[in-house]
Amino acid sequence: MSPIEPTRAQRARRWLRREAMPLLVMLALLLVARSSFANHYQVPSGSMQPTLMPGDRVAVDMSAYGLRVPFTDTVLLQRGHPARGDVAVFASPHDGTRLIKRVVAVAGDRVELVDGRLRIDGKPLAADARGEVEAFGERRVRLDLDAGGGPDLHGLTVPAGKLLVLGDHRGDSFDGRFFGLVEADSVYGKALAVYYRRGEGLCWQRL
Repeated sequence: MSPIEPTRAQRARRWLRREAMPLLVMLALLLVARSSFANHYQVPSGSMQPTLMPGDRVAVDMSAYGLRVPFTDTVLLQRGHPARGDVAVFASPHDGTRLIKRVVAVAGDRVELVDGRLRIDGKPLAADARGEVEAFGERRVRLDLDAGGGPDLHGLTVPAGKLLVLGDHRGDSFDGRFFGLVEADSVYGKALAVYYRRGEGLCWQRL
């Protein structure tokens, strides 16, 4: 007696169990990893020039400041806090859009910004004679002041739980001078490096 051939529906169910389900599980795991551990960001504008150029693709460590429940803002494990000089991805207080800017001041800092040049607690951050390079600890950041310095800030003290973020292109950046201070808890991750740049292709330029 010859064996009964499986129907098309039975073959389809077997294929789903054997091939499709493992693929779906893998995709789900990748989505969880992207939400909680690592992601990427494509730079939409020149507000962070010359550090980041329009079209740059940036690797982002989503767990740099804490491990979150996947697809939520709930922090499971706090790992640290944004520091001065970090390039951070966060939710804009203006409309919730994800933005990428530099953290220039944290809780307790007294900030003055004149002609695009920062003073923190009364000390200038300028690391060169022209004031076009700022020092955040050991990190040196080149500014773009070709369009001027943008709006000044005077007498600002950053309260607990808040951050001041600015673009490195000080005269052409929609940043904390316009939408206000950012909640530290709204920072999704820390930008690590540019991994793709137009005209150069794949690269790894640490930030």
